[in-house]
Amino acid sequence: MQRTNWKQLDEMEDKDIDTSDIPPLGKEFFARAKLRLPKKQVPVTLHVDEDVLEWFRSQGADCEHRLNAALRIYAQAHQEAYR
Repeated sequence: MQRTNWKQLDEMEDKDIDTSDIPPLGKEFFARAKLRLPKKQVPVTLHVDEDVLEWFRSQGADCEHRLNAALRIYAQAHQEAYR
């Protein structure tokens, strides 16, 4: 359950945001930075257990993104096993 007060955040001005714990991004950071574009996504139809889908949906409107992230984590964790 989210406890963020989005209305209050929307009303804040930049000068009211405390960024004191964020280190400055210097030349070294940008020298190592790489542009990473989102990967192309393809539509797919699959069958999942109803309770699994409901859990992802209960987490918010972007459940498809979280499902994709979960599948990516699983695939990366098992990638070496199937080479």
